[in-house]
Amino acid sequence: QVQLVESGGGSVQPGGSLRLSCAASGSISGISRMGWYRQAPGKQRELVARFTIGGTTNYADSVKGRFTVSRDNAKNTLTLQMSSLKPEDTAVYYCYADPPGRPIIWGQGTQVTVSS
Repeated sequence: QVQLVESGGGSVQPGGSLRLSCAASGSISGISRMGWYRQAPGKQRELVARFTIGGTTNYADSVKGRFTVSRDNAKNTLTLQMSSLKPEDTAVYYCYADPPGRPIIWGQGTQVTVSS
């Protein structure tokens, strides 16, 4: 089974940028549905951005125009480029993969803190 490992989290000031990466231990070319969720303290996990079947992307309204999700099937990686970060973007970010006919796979999460 594919395993996912996130990296790139950290602390940044408001208005700054971060790039999160999610490295898969195996091929992701057959997994259309992949993306990112986040969970802030005391809040439910929420969808941030994702790829759907057909390669289209969806974004949470709160991150549209600021975040960009991308994937490189040759390198088995999923990336979340985040810019114009706000304090409310502070959360643990999780990447996931939803392979056909199999349980959803989650990474371990990476902390993003936006604070002055």
